[in-house]
Amino acid sequence: MNGYLILEDGEIVEGKGFGKEKKVFGEVVFNTSMTGYTEAITDPSYKGQILMFTYPLIGNYGVRKEDFQSKFPQAEGVLVREICERPRNYKKIKTLKDFLEEFEIPTLSEIDTRALTRKIRNFGTMKAILIVSKKKLTSFERFKEKLRKLPSISEINLVEKVSIKKIKEIKVKGGRHKMVVIDCGAKKAILQNLLKRKINPILVPYNTKAEKILSLKPEGVLISNGPGDPKMVKETIEEVKKLIGKVKLFGICLGHQILALALGAKTFKLKFGHRGSNQPVKDLKTKRIIITSQNHGFAVSKENLKEIGFEITKINLNDNTIEGLEHKKFKIKTLQYHPEANPGPHDGEIFFDEILTELNNAKKN
Repeated sequence: MNGYLILEDGEIVEGKGFGKEKKVFGEVVFNTSMTGYTEAITDPSYKGQILMFTYPLIGNYGVRKEDFQSKFPQAEGVLVREICERPRNYKKIKTLKDFLEEFEIPTLSEIDTRALTRKIRNFGTMKAILIVSKKKLTSFERFKEKLRKLPSISEINLVEKVSIKKIKEIKVKGGRHKMVVIDCGAKKAILQNLLKRKINPILVPYNTKAEKILSLKPEGVLISNGPGDPKMVKETIEEVKKLIGKVKLFGICLGHQILALALGAKTFKLKFGHRGSNQPVKDLKTKRIIITSQNHGFAVSKENLKEIGFEITKINLNDNTIEGLEHKKFKIKTLQYHPEANPGPHDGEIFFDEILTELNNAKKN
């Protein structure tokens, strides 16, 4: 089939289309990881985005069920230079192409992803329409006009599209602790890391009232990762405000931003975001450098953090943005990067050990 990517600046990128004859809208972003395409495509943080892989060959080891970070793909569409149709992996359940076609995710291949990545690095993320069509299109003016009228990602509450609808408790044999996870789009690997440490997570919808969360008697509350602009998740921010000082609070990625906003900090949109598995982060307390997996387009501003009691604990060595916060008065600890990785290095998993230590210490006291 024919495939077209129409960018908001008017550029048309043509290639080979497959997946489903349809058109989707999203923000074009790029991921620099060399592996982990299944994890990325099924990561709820990519809701509302057209995901482009910078590595030239995608799909060479097929798709494995254990790599899914949610039940199905979350990215609106996929862009690749070349897709491997004959992967080699004894664990694969299907090819990436079959996977994308099964879930009707429009995909554009045989395009110059290097040039498109450089464009986004220079001019920032862009709105786009991805079209897969059996017919060859010759006119794009009506799509360009529609694109100009479509809202930006900062005007849409994407979290409500990926959060669970009902409270769900997950128990592990020998579980010693209970933690509420506010589901803003939680990856499966986050829950797996809690369960591995004998912490029973209770997933609650993103807009669950603080009173309900406290009635579950958790030893801690974790606000998860998720898609979009944190300022759009107003209900979560308001309820998190009511939890401050009443329970230990932890945040990952979007959860880090929500906790910062709840205490009066500010956030801003990055030019093209951090998406990949090789972001260097410095721990300001230990001076240790760790390589991290990241997926975010917004960051917390340093502007008024001291005044509201936050201490910056980690920074990104590429652009000096904030990667970790702790509060001097309240029991709050956050990370901007993904400690659970999937895909990526496991350097950051120590965050879950720190959560376990805090829960153990609280029980002793």
